[in-house]
Amino acid sequence: MTTPTTDLSPAPAGRRSWLRDHSELGVCVMLLILGVFVLTDALTMNVDITQRGPVGPRTVPVMVGAGLLVVAALLAVDVLRGGRGQAETGEDVDLSEPADWRTVLLLTGVFLGSAVLIEPLGFPVAGALLFWGAAFALGSRRFDRDPLIAAVVSLVAYTVFNNLLGVPLPGGPLMGVL
Repeated sequence: MTTPTTDLSPAPAGRRSWLRDHSELGVCVMLLILGVFVLTDALTMNVDITQRGPVGPRTVPVMVGAGLLVVAALLAVDVLRGGRGQAETGEDVDLSEPADWRTVLLLTGVFLGSAVLIEPLGFPVAGALLFWGAAFALGSRRFDRDPLIAAVVSLVAYTVFNNLLGVPLPGGPLMGVL
């Protein structure tokens, strides 16, 4: 009796080259999965008969899901016919430089921190910390001005969403003040 062996050698050069030349198909697969997910979620949504009308709560998600599927199919056809994405030509982008992981990690930490703090502190405080932290992570070191701007932007966003658009946001300890 022989035992099966797994071949850990790299893929043949021809196959790897084809995959590298058609790497945009990965985006097609992601769009396809996202479109199926959105459509499945929209079509299995519980909708009360009194909420239905000519445009119900399913209309926009179904249109977005269908659009994602159409874009995935059109992109796949284009890639398989030889279409390629245009290379980055931005004058301020140097593709030979490595990614700035410090900035990415700082922004991720600031975002996750604000997500954790939004309930206990409320949106105005957590949003101000988010905006100031993002400015700091992206290189701004104006400690006299940045926290003030972040607080104003956060309060304006809170007021617009909470009062004008009717989207309730947690106010936290400032609920009685605002």
